[in-house]
Amino acid sequence: MSVLVYTESEKGSLKKIAFEVASYGKAVADQLGTTLTAIAINADDTSELGNYGVDKVLKVTQSDLETFNAKAYAAAIQQATEKEGTKVVVLSSSVNSKYLAPLLAINLNAGYASNVLEAPSSTSPFVVKRTAFTNKAYEMFQINTEVKLLGVSKNTFGLHENKADATPEDFSISLPELGVHVESVDKASNKVSIADAEIVVSAGRGLKGPENWGMVEELADVLGAATACSKPVSDLGWRPHGEHVGQTGKPVASNLYIAIGISGAIQHLAGINASKVKVVINTDPEAPFFKAADYGVVGDAFVVVPQLIEKLKAFKAQQ
Repeated sequence: MSVLVYTESEKGSLKKIAFEVASYGKAVADQLGTTLTAIAINADDTSELGNYGVDKVLKVTQSDLETFNAKAYAAAIQQATEKEGTKVVVLSSSVNSKYLAPLLAINLNAGYASNVLEAPSSTSPFVVKRTAFTNKAYEMFQINTEVKLLGVSKNTFGLHENKADATPEDFSISLPELGVHVESVDKASNKVSIADAEIVVSAGRGLKGPENWGMVEELADVLGAATACSKPVSDLGWRPHGEHVGQTGKPVASNLYIAIGISGAIQHLAGINASKVKVVINTDPEAPFFKAADYGVVGDAFVVVPQLIEKLKAFKAQQ
């Protein structure tokens, strides 16, 4: 009857979101008076999960799961759920987890709450707080099904250390007929992905052209950040569509979001509203983005950004 968490990994290493999901799962397990089990797929070292309350780790090591497939991963988590007799399953709200969650909900006949922010306010009835209307509102969401499926919003619950054993147990699954097989996955190297980034540096048409993106990339390098852009920029071909963030692009829930030369159309704001701290640099003091920003700089990006880079480099040199 333990709570089950799916801990994501990439190239054998657990992602930070895995530890946040484990922290959340531990809070739920404590409320229910039960233990916490994690399922890890092709993760090399899972011992660190013990720092966040995981009592047991079901380790799945199968070559046919090396690349993500929503149907296959949903089957793996379903089989782990049934093995453990779990009534509460916790995922992240990553792109991959949002793909597999509906399949898993159907397989388990489970009620699904995405973008969950806090541990349940009540377990009988089972009620969680989640964001709604593209992060413009909060909703107290009641799940009445026997099995509950929760998707934890990134960078909201945080990491909470709570020592446990994280005892590993080998677990083999039987895969369904997938229909689609991934031959290979090509990813940009030496870059922070938007999905995993703690800091995102984004720019818009205010940069006037792709030839001026060097300072955006330099600022991102100094901060260890991912680079992103507004929809018009990707539509113009200045930047890859994979960097487009907003309601019609990739959602961002970073700790820090820096917007350079982006006016702040409502579709863009809807996609980045979950970020904790928003900084805006724009020449137009009436730009809509300033109303949503925590900090704003009215100024020319071609003057402000190089000075910001210089100051950050000087600050880092003193550390």
